[in-house]
Amino acid sequence: MQAAQRVIINTAAQYTRTIINILLSLYSTRLVLDALGKSDYGIFQLVGGVVAMLSFLTNAMVVTTQRHLSFAHGRGEAAEIRSVFANSLLLHFIMGLALVLILATLTPWITGFLEIEPTRIDTARSVYLVALLTLFISFMVAPYRALFIARENIVYISVVDVMDGVLKVLFVFFFLKLFPDRLLAYTFLMSALRLFHLLALSIYGRVNYEEVCIVPSRRDISAALLRKIVGFAGWTTYSMGCVIARNQGLGVVLNKIFKNTIINAAYGLAIQVSSSAAFVSQSLCNALSPQLIKAEGGGYRERMLSLASTTSKYSFLLLAMVVMPLIAEMRPVLDFWLGSDNYPEETVLFCRVILIATLCDQLTIGLNLANQAIGRIRTFSLTINTIKVLTLPCIVILVKIGCALLLAIWSYVAIELFCAVLRIPFLKYMAGLSVRRYFTDVFARVILPSVVICAVCYGVVNSFNFPFRFLVTLFMSVLFGGLAVWAFGSSAEERLQFRRLINRS
Repeated sequence: MQAAQRVIINTAAQYTRTIINILLSLYSTRLVLDALGKSDYGIFQLVGGVVAMLSFLTNAMVVTTQRHLSFAHGRGEAAEIRSVFANSLLLHFIMGLALVLILATLTPWITGFLEIEPTRIDTARSVYLVALLTLFISFMVAPYRALFIARENIVYISVVDVMDGVLKVLFVFFFLKLFPDRLLAYTFLMSALRLFHLLALSIYGRVNYEEVCIVPSRRDISAALLRKIVGFAGWTTYSMGCVIARNQGLGVVLNKIFKNTIINAAYGLAIQVSSSAAFVSQSLCNALSPQLIKAEGGGYRERMLSLASTTSKYSFLLLAMVVMPLIAEMRPVLDFWLGSDNYPEETVLFCRVILIATLCDQLTIGLNLANQAIGRIRTFSLTINTIKVLTLPCIVILVKIGCALLLAIWSYVAIELFCAVLRIPFLKYMAGLSVRRYFTDVFARVILPSVVICAVCYGVVNSFNFPFRFLVTLFMSVLFGGLAVWAFGSSAEERLQFRRLINRS
């Protein structure tokens, strides 16, 4: 299978998975919110969020393992591929176990610090401990997930993810209300689903890929490779840690400012909406990332930079076709999803702001992948992602001096946009990126399609008023946005390649 065809198949598989999982997630969230209530749902978001602040370590290890596996594939060295996986698996086990043991000792301090109703403190502690178990299982899932991405077998991952979503809906719909403490039962469900992921990926990988092992062999363990992986993982962890600290830390900040968990329910719902929408662009990134890293591993720097520009452009445009109608129709969407009286008022504001910030990040997301491919990530990570953490003190200061929450929360978008643009000079000096060409190939190409999408959404919202109008807005955005991307966003060469692929298939 040719590289371009593999990208299309993997992207299509992820889009199918994303659409199904978004629908399942939206439905299950409504069921969970109804079953738990706003307060318990806020506790889950708050206490689980404390653990989620550290789950970025698993994502960092996925990125690290996938980068080294793809790089080794680009060099064509089978022994190196096997060694990378074995060392990564060992490292995941050690890090996961150590982290969980340390965090378990902090249980009284963490649950005592948060503003939680006194009658739910014991339950919150139990939720925290089960969330730690989920975190450890996630650590063990990470190397297998990285393997499938490096192998470009996105189809199987998509199938497993859809099964995960189906199982969650079935449990919540049929069984959750049978338990005396629904919050604790739901937390155990999350842990069981992570275990399902581990079994599904490890068994399939062991059967089909020669580099997969259940227990690492001593002959494959390399101290030098472990140091290399740890070094890369350290800075990748720092990068993701800054983002998670900002996202989850903002939930803690809001909790301390407003002194209740209802605001955390609003913020948690906004994060879920943003995460669901971001899967649209993440699908393309996951499909292109292995090829981008393999190109760098094979010594093809120009192809790597070209793929990075392509990733940024289409990630932005694909996300814009979904995000812009969501922003325009946010309240009707939330009313349909959760019910008009079942979500806090601040949810609308949080959703719109976080979606816009996510869209800004996509403008240079390909350059982030390019930096990972090159492997020189220390200065890049230290500078850009440290700035993102400044969102927290910025919002706190603005609120303390009397600014409205509406104004304070927009600093989130401003800082995200600044960090996105800052990636460009870094890649110019590290990889020889042509700034002029990047502006021509990416920024100039996204302007007209974005204008078309905004105009379509504005026209529909201000011209019609009927039930389920948001579905029409989304359809029109995708239809006319897709045509605009084809006419203005794609280059002549990209259109030609796409026609050839269609003719071959």
